[in-house]
Amino acid sequence: MNIFMMILVAIFMVGFYMISSPSQRVTEQETEYAINRSDMRAIAQCASAKHNAQINGTEFNDVCVAQHGIQSQFLCLNAGMRITDCEIMRNSRPEYSYIITASAAIPYDSYNDMLEILEESFPDAGTFGIFLDGKIMVGGASSARVVPDAIIDEMGLQNGQLVYFTQYEIPDEETVFSAPVQTDVICPIGTIKTYRFGRWQCIGYNTKTDCGGDMIWDSELMACVADESKKPLCAEQQTAVLVDSVWECVNPFPEKACPAGMTARLNYSTLEWECVVDPNETVAAKKCDTVSSGIIFGPVGTTARVPSTSCTDCERMITNPDTCVSVCVPDPSKINNPSCYPGNLDDCRGPSRGIYFGFPNTSYVNNVTEISGYRVPFDAAHSQNRKFNCLDCGDGEIDNEKSLSPYTAICK
Repeated sequence: MNIFMMILVAIFMVGFYMISSPSQRVTEQETEYAINRSDMRAIAQCASAKHNAQINGTEFNDVCVAQHGIQSQFLCLNAGMRITDCEIMRNSRPEYSYIITASAAIPYDSYNDMLEILEESFPDAGTFGIFLDGKIMVGGASSARVVPDAIIDEMGLQNGQLVYFTQYEIPDEETVFSAPVQTDVICPIGTIKTYRFGRWQCIGYNTKTDCGGDMIWDSELMACVADESKKPLCAEQQTAVLVDSVWECVNPFPEKACPAGMTARLNYSTLEWECVVDPNETVAAKKCDTVSSGIIFGPVGTTARVPSTSCTDCERMITNPDTCVSVCVPDPSKINNPSCYPGNLDDCRGPSRGIYFGFPNTSYVNNVTEISGYRVPFDAAHSQNRKFNCLDCGDGEIDNEKSLSPYTAICK
């Protein structure tokens, strides 16, 4: 009997020792810690997925969203830190725009586990942490992020909730521009695409070597002058005349018979002789008895064109009553004339295209009061043909502050 009792006592003591042994307790504690971290990681991953879906405008309806009470929404604040509509009203945006995702409150004992997971798995997530007393505790950060009171009231945030904040900018409505179907011009390096003479052309950047037309750069005069090497050999009784920076063979002796009081004049747009009133036989009741005009200069032997009798289809003549000098200036009312602008004006509209006038030189610009205070470029991208042209900035945009349509257009 005594031996039997001793055997039972020994068995009881062995079982008690195994159940309450330190190694067994450590195993149970490690298992509980791993389970809790796994649960916290699942909440953080589900909240992050829901938040990213809201940013990308997609849906994330996993079962974890309902299990952990996760909600995500857009919230905007005005300058007074009050809730406002998340939209652009009269070209005015909200001061602050947020995408906010929040979960149900997690147990207080799990705060440290959640902060460790955020620091390890979401170090670059930004404001992603536990809401506590009006602030967001972020993993691995010593400072907390303050949450505006309006957002706390709107979402009903409570201590222990996992909150994900992202600030964003409300995008503008996409503007679609229709462009005409035409053959694309691919320009080589060192040139730029511009609309000249009714079609797209590639012209060089360097104005010192590319003056356009039959002009060449004079390094001493620092201006484009007539290129004598391009002067054509004209037929008998004809001579080469520089018309709009291009050599033309014209007959200087008109065969056109005009009535009394009229004289023959060469129309440089059509290169045809026409009858006009003879100014020598017309008594003008005006202040100036003699009207003088400037000319486009050139090398010795060059036949120059007098602007007072050769304004283009895009110009009008004005006379200074004090100096009695007549000059040609741009006339925007003639922009619809095919000889003035051969293209379609609708093809040169939009943020990257603009109409401009081909000013020939600085002296010409000084006569136009409408562009006083504006810079007129003289480069390869801008024609000097004394007509209206289209400037294409390609992937860039027209600088509206420096441009004045239809006189000048400059790319940003």
